[in-house]
Amino acid sequence: MMPPEEESPDGEGDRDSALVLLQGLKSGSTRKQGCDPFAQTQRSKLQHRRARINQQINKEMRMRAGAENLFRATSNHKVKETVALELSYVNSNLQLLKEELEELNSSMDVYQNDSESISVPMIPLGLKETKELDLLAPLKDFISEHYGEEGILFEKEIKEFMELRQAMRTPSRNEAGLELLMEYYNQLYFLDSRFFPPTKSLGVYFHWYDSLTGVPSHQRALAFEKGSVLFNIGALHTQIGARQDRASVPGLNQAIDAFQKAAGAFNYLKENFSNAPSLDMSIASLNMLVRLMVAQVQECVFEKMTLLRAQHDFLTQLQLAQEAARVEDVYSVVHQTMTQAHVKDYVPFSWTTMVHVKSEHFKALSHYFAAVALCDCPVASDAELPEQEKAFIQFHVTMPEGPSLRILLQDPEERRKLGKAHLKKAIMKHEEAMRIHGLCKILRKMDILQEVLSFAHKRSLSKYSEIDHEEDFFETGDAPDIHPKTHQKPEIKSPNFSQVKVTDLFHRLGPLSVFSAKNKWYPVRRVHLMRGENGFGFTLRGDSPVLIAGVIPGGCASEAGLKEGDYIISVNGKDCKWSKHAEVVQLLKSTGEEGVEIGVITLQGSEGPKAADKKAAAMSSGSGVLKSNKENSRKSLMNSKSASTLLVWSKKSKRSKKSTYGIPFTTVGDNEVMY
Repeated sequence: MMPPEEESPDGEGDRDSALVLLQGLKSGSTRKQGCDPFAQTQRSKLQHRRARINQQINKEMRMRAGAENLFRATSNHKVKETVALELSYVNSNLQLLKEELEELNSSMDVYQNDSESISVPMIPLGLKETKELDLLAPLKDFISEHYGEEGILFEKEIKEFMELRQAMRTPSRNEAGLELLMEYYNQLYFLDSRFFPPTKSLGVYFHWYDSLTGVPSHQRALAFEKGSVLFNIGALHTQIGARQDRASVPGLNQAIDAFQKAAGAFNYLKENFSNAPSLDMSIASLNMLVRLMVAQVQECVFEKMTLLRAQHDFLTQLQLAQEAARVEDVYSVVHQTMTQAHVKDYVPFSWTTMVHVKSEHFKALSHYFAAVALCDCPVASDAELPEQEKAFIQFHVTMPEGPSLRILLQDPEERRKLGKAHLKKAIMKHEEAMRIHGLCKILRKMDILQEVLSFAHKRSLSKYSEIDHEEDFFETGDAPDIHPKTHQKPEIKSPNFSQVKVTDLFHRLGPLSVFSAKNKWYPVRRVHLMRGENGFGFTLRGDSPVLIAGVIPGGCASEAGLKEGDYIISVNGKDCKWSKHAEVVQLLKSTGEEGVEIGVITLQGSEGPKAADKKAAAMSSGSGVLKSNKENSRKSLMNSKSASTLLVWSKKSKRSKKSTYGIPFTTVGDNEVMY
């Protein structure tokens, strides 16, 4: 936890990143920037410490792996003793590092708002750290081998992508930071389509550290990169939610929105990412995080209700009691999830304790507000009685013992007795919350939490002494629990990927419908055509790139070697990969007596009418594999109509619904013209 003297204004890093962005805009660049990594804010210092510990854990784990291998391999007794001693030393270091990282993960106050109002701290997540990645050589090589282009001509695009990746490692804690992460996530769709064929690895490893343990993981699969970025989107939402001023309704609304979006990001990751190499992205951990975010939303809903419904009438106090009971209910579920076998040893003890404290605290509050409703609110009039009866009959989990409901609501003494029982239970739960809080060394340092618990406890004690009479000889009964109920159910908001529009950095390679990593084509053929009596003798169809849909036997095109299914990529040296149908037609029509040189490619596997017909049938079938895929497809970015998913980003064709393959030259469709 950061000492007070190291504290600097919370928004310093965010303002610095905004300044960098403004400077970029002035210079004509629209590339988003991350926070200045050297900005000395509390959050940046915390993240630097996390990065340092992650590297130390990585080093110690490599040493342990080497020592374990030597221990298994050697038969020398002395060597075994030395290695065993070294292993115990390394394991001890690892334990100390993990404890230090746990303390950093428990530094919730760093992410909270600086407001003077007293609010229970929320639990935010630190961002996953990653290593720098050099993609220059691998991508240049792939462009040369697969696309037949000079890799050096695409250095600018590759460096721009690497700069974007570097920037997203330090996103600012605001909307700009979220947009930066989302922009990079969306660019990964294009990177996947361009450079990651289904049958070959690019040979690049993506390294990421576990958010809570610091244990490093690496994979060649781009899905690991996507999943880690998506995790950081969720983590950044938790930090934005925790920093809001929850003493105001606008601040609470922003906190609710942030935690709901965090839950949506973790839930999307859980549903679309399997076989995670790190524990923080396992199904059990993500399930716990989704529930934790939902509980924090419910807590904000309760706080919002206390601000909006300041009146002290009977029904309002009952609603507050039920709302508090609902918060207790969801935190109890989170606590059960955190104490399960797969999660218990992974989640920081301070988190588990905080959730347990909140569960007891809000249960106490529910009983306190029930007592206020019974003891402080005036007895119902005959006109108000039916409505109060209706509300009270659904208020308790089990009806309290004693007189009938009507007598209870109209007899001040009976109301006082039941109110006293609720206060007794409230005090017991407050004391239990304070006892659990005292068990955690990290939480004991959190002054604001201690202040909140102490205030609530004293308030209940004061109310109890206020309604307690010296002549009370009856034994205070056990108040039944309150039925949880909320007026605003939390919503899990899935990420809106189309919110941040991006353009394909590598669009110069050509349209993705043809020029992608999954497609292979034969080398470019340069064909010289002379216009005959019946034109060039072929039928064109489609846009970007234009397809030769039919070839007349014996015509100029046929004799020159053009075939159905060829794509025109250049006319007289002009690149036509992105050209519209009309543009290519205009270039052909402007040809003089010297003829025209056309550059064409043929996709492998699409030669001849039979192969083309099969491809057409596959396209028109609606891609059944895509529909049955576990991953949810999402809309494409900018002008692309491709669909993508988190793990296996399958692409639908950008071509028109009618197939452009295997069309006999005698059949001319609406979009086809004979030349």
